[in-house]
Amino acid sequence: MPYQPSVDRLTTLSAMLEKKPRDAFLLYAMALEYRKKNDTLRAVQYFDKAIASDPGYCPAWQQKAQALEAAGDIAAAKQAYRDGIAAAVQVGNSHAHQEMAAALAMIE
Repeated sequence: MPYQPSVDRLTTLSAMLEKKPRDAFLLYAMALEYRKKNDTLRAVQYFDKAIASDPGYCPAWQQKAQALEAAGDIAAAKQAYRDGIAAAVQVGNSHAHQEMAAALAMIE
């Protein structure tokens, strides 16, 4: 049975986002909830919002790429990994850079 996020969790996050609509962490948390629900479209939309709010937020790039990869959109996943690697380099996050580079190498 697929994971069904708690309505309370989604409601709580939505209420928090009303107060801080550009909070990258809250947007990322919403994306993760939708990913757990296997709603890739909404998950990617929220990952994109988190990235727009903070382009250097590496976990959002990595999770976006993984969601796209799991959904079978390999071309988009590759691009997300590449963009995430560039963001990781920009912010000096070598750990995220290495993880995304390894993931990208596995699907190329």
